[in-house]
Amino acid sequence: MAPMTHDGFRPRLASGLTFALIAAASFALSGSLAKGLMEAGWTPGAAVLFRVGIAAVALAVPGAIALRGQWHLLREAVGSIVAYGLFAVAGAQLFYFMAVQTLDVSVALLVEYMAPVAVIVWLWARHGVRPTRLTTAGAAIAMVGLVLLLNVVGGGPVSFAGIGWALAAMVGATVYFIISADTSNPLPPLTLAAAGLLVATVVLDLAAAIGILPIATAGGDIHLVPFSMPVWLAVVLLGVVTAAVAYVAGIAATRRLGARLGSFVALSEVVSASLIAWLLLGQAPGPIQLAGAVLVLAGVVVLKLGEPTHAPQAVADAPIADELTAREIAGDAASPADSLTVEPLPEPAEVAAV
Repeated sequence: MAPMTHDGFRPRLASGLTFALIAAASFALSGSLAKGLMEAGWTPGAAVLFRVGIAAVALAVPGAIALRGQWHLLREAVGSIVAYGLFAVAGAQLFYFMAVQTLDVSVALLVEYMAPVAVIVWLWARHGVRPTRLTTAGAAIAMVGLVLLLNVVGGGPVSFAGIGWALAAMVGATVYFIISADTSNPLPPLTLAAAGLLVATVVLDLAAAIGILPIATAGGDIHLVPFSMPVWLAVVLLGVVTAAVAYVAGIAATRRLGARLGSFVALSEVVSASLIAWLLLGQAPGPIQLAGAVLVLAGVVVLKLGEPTHAPQAVADAPIADELTAREIAGDAASPADSLTVEPLPEPAEVAAV
């Protein structure tokens, strides 16, 4: 395929940045809303099931339309769809909500943001892509920051259960990045998101039916620091704003920007989530945790700078990204709610070649 021209690069970059920022800002709201629901009597399983189920319904028709009658693509990508639904959707969301029960929202999210380190290890083991010295240094910096972030050396209480759930969410996020940046996947981003959400909904329903996943809900209001809101409104926001358009925007951004640039832009989610948790939940990090957060983010940045630079070209040449324009995604995905969208996280430069 012919290389992208300079004139074609700018619109692609602009649309990619737009999708990435919308996704990051929208997803940042999920932890605070989930925390409010759980304090009102909801279980993490119930919050995730409603969030995923609403998003699956919202994207079902747009996802089918995006296929343009090419139903065979679902069969060709069944492995990616199942993995996406199990790990990137159901697993990542459930474990993240479990983590915020005992960890601050920003702490749980930053642990999940260690996913680039896991991706680098996976690429090394699976594809023989050895990390550079700069990448290794970035991983080390992030690990030191994680120790400070979790207040291990500060003498404060440490929720090992919360850390464990956050690390499990990190695994789901790793799968999310790898599949999202795979430009060989024939599915349009909207269809991949819709199909993955449907798989996640079915799996969570089955787990709840056989008693593996505890489900409990409550009515009334959720009480946040500045105001209260009806439970039903919080649930709708979780399903539509922080899930439905979120996955579409995240995949679309990754295929336009490539793994590296998409990772940097996605870091804005951490800042947004921290500010939202501070405003809505009153969760203000201490000095040691702030230092740890800075080191984690700095480590991720250094890690990304140390990655080889050839992969973004693979993303730039991706036929799906060329075919799926910002107008198509906005038109298809905006039907559930034109004001919604959500988030991606960090991804590796090599992912495009997976």
